[in-house]
Amino acid sequence: MIEQLFAGRFGRMTGTFRSNVWDPVLIVGQIVCMQCQFIVTLGMWVYILNFICGFDTTIDQLFKQADKGLFTEGPGKANTIAYSLNCLTSALGLWFIVGRTKQCLDFAVTVHVLQFMICWIYNGHIPSTVSWWILNLVGVTLMTVLGEFLCMRSEIKAIPLGMGPKVDL
Repeated sequence: MIEQLFAGRFGRMTGTFRSNVWDPVLIVGQIVCMQCQFIVTLGMWVYILNFICGFDTTIDQLFKQADKGLFTEGPGKANTIAYSLNCLTSALGLWFIVGRTKQCLDFAVTVHVLQFMICWIYNGHIPSTVSWWILNLVGVTLMTVLGEFLCMRSEIKAIPLGMGPKVDL
């Protein structure tokens, strides 16, 4: 009887962790939050590393392809390190915002595809340097693996069933 009452509102009660109802508002909200988190923390890492290394900080460092690479002079190394640290920070964002192991790859790829499109619009052409593409592929991998690790640790935690004190058997 209870299942019939809630079946129309929440979908079929299957006993899973979350309902199977497709919620586009939630998904779009998570995408927007992840993209904002990605760009804000990237700016934070770029600023911190530029301050430490003594470089000037510009908006180009977030979106230009020429400012990334381990073998470039100037702030290229700092930008590459900032981007890598940002992927690790964004894995924490996956854990807090998405919270599902199954969705980490989807959201990591979505964030990087949106970043690619922003870079394409900002530069006026598709990024063509090999270092930019390698950095993004490594970034997706880092963000996905660490995000899945963090989400998996949260998902496998024991769920307390009683309200009283813990009893060791």
